[in-house]
Amino acid sequence: MSTVVITGASSGFGALTARTLASAGHTVYAGMRETEGRNAPQVAAARTWAAEHDADLRPVELDVSSQESVDRAVERIEAEHGQVDVLVHNAGHMVVGPAEAFTPEQLAQLYDVNVLSTQRVNRAVLPGMRRRGAGLVIWVSSSSVKGGTPPYLAPYFAAKAGMDSLAVSYAAELARWGVETSIVVPGSFTSGTNHFAHAGHPADAAVEADYETRYAGLMGQVADKLAALAPDADVSLVSDEIARIVALPAGQRPYRVHIDPADDGSEAVSDLADRTRREFLDRVGLADLLTVAVGGAGGAGAAG
Repeated sequence: MSTVVITGASSGFGALTARTLASAGHTVYAGMRETEGRNAPQVAAARTWAAEHDADLRPVELDVSSQESVDRAVERIEAEHGQVDVLVHNAGHMVVGPAEAFTPEQLAQLYDVNVLSTQRVNRAVLPGMRRRGAGLVIWVSSSSVKGGTPPYLAPYFAAKAGMDSLAVSYAAELARWGVETSIVVPGSFTSGTNHFAHAGHPADAAVEADYETRYAGLMGQVADKLAALAPDADVSLVSDEIARIVALPAGQRPYRVHIDPADDGSEAVSDLADRTRREFLDRVGLADLLTVAVGGAGGAGAAG
């Protein structure tokens, strides 16, 4: 069984994935910020669930916006278990509204949470994985990166696209170290997560009001249509898929998987993009980066 670290595990995909993996017998560190403050109830709930299910689920203070917090959390985990086997990049934040109404500072903050956070955690976790020549990094992306993209979610979509691009490059750069990459691409789940409930809004109310004169009620219309496209979509589809990937033998994990009940077209576009990447790496003499060097010394795991 593996030692797993999940970021953004106080609610939504993260909390459910933490419980699913712990139920499977893994030791799971559920990273959250403000564990003694606003997320104290989530910490208590996780500990109660772990006791009731005899599972090894451990809430840990991990603020992905702080390198100091990330380093401290990873040091604690490695002290207790020696290593991190699986890292799940799940932390993220959504905003809703016309793109023009968001300030540059708001976009920078959103990029920090959705993209730069993964770099902080990688810099703390990857040295250990590279030393061992083993490990798995799972990136929770979004079908919005390459699929249908309704208006009023542009800053979030742009940030998730940045994270996905980073994941693609990391996959090749970690392949020769024996560290696997899996990019999990959920579609639009309008219930079961806090994405919409906790979404941020533009700081420029005047510009937002201007747009409302032409796009009145647009976000409500989009949410209703998305819900109608996949009325029975259950977020457990995502956590179950992540658990399946973790359970696979090293070298057999998929490079990218989609869980998109609404079928917004992301999978078809991603297939083309990923095939183009494979062909290009082959053309420039880097085809070995498409397979993970299992144990750091050659193997057949997918890296692209």
